[in-house]
Amino acid sequence: MLLCWLALLLVRVAENKTGQTWRNLRATLERMHLGEFAGQHGQVWQRTETTPAQQHIFKALDVKEPPRIFSINPSGKKESLVTRG
Repeated sequence: MLLCWLALLLVRVAENKTGQTWRNLRATLERMHLGEFAGQHGQVWQRTETTPAQQHIFKALDVKEPPRIFSINPSGKKESLVTRG
């Protein structure tokens, strides 16, 4: 019960600080994706560029946006972010 209450509290704080509904916030942030780019010289895990709407949400919530590059593996040996610890 406590976790549900905390989740609802976080949703309400996000809505109040941004002036947007949770549905809109979620839809905007869901457009951020992480892609794997691999070739014979290595592998890169990189997320999409932050849109102005996403930047506004991060700024309003005082949250640092995720790093653009998550992983670089120049060895050419494919590695999964899930198994990376």
